Amino acid sequence: MMKIVYKITYPNGKIYIGKDLTDSINYFGSADSTVIAQDFTREERKHFTITREILFESDDTTEINKKECMLIKEFKSNNPAIGYNQWPKCKDR
Repeated sequence: MMKIVYKITYPNGKIYIGKDLTDSINYFGSADSTVIAQDFTREERKHFTITREILFESDDTTEINKKECMLIKEFKSNNPAIGYNQWPKCKDR
């Protein structure tokens, strides 16, 4: 079964990098909903679109785990000004 690392982009431009070991078309990550909700007004929450882009594919779980961490650092999605990843901790926090 193919495993993936993906990037989700929210309407405010912030991103979330995650992995899916099942390659489910309906999986959109485990980002903290309360953190994301703080960035959107009630009106903005009524209708918005997110994009999920597959950044990397592999059959090897170890490779996927390493690539996810590398891409979080590369995209800086663990910086609260850029994204919603909570780890690895950003030095700017």
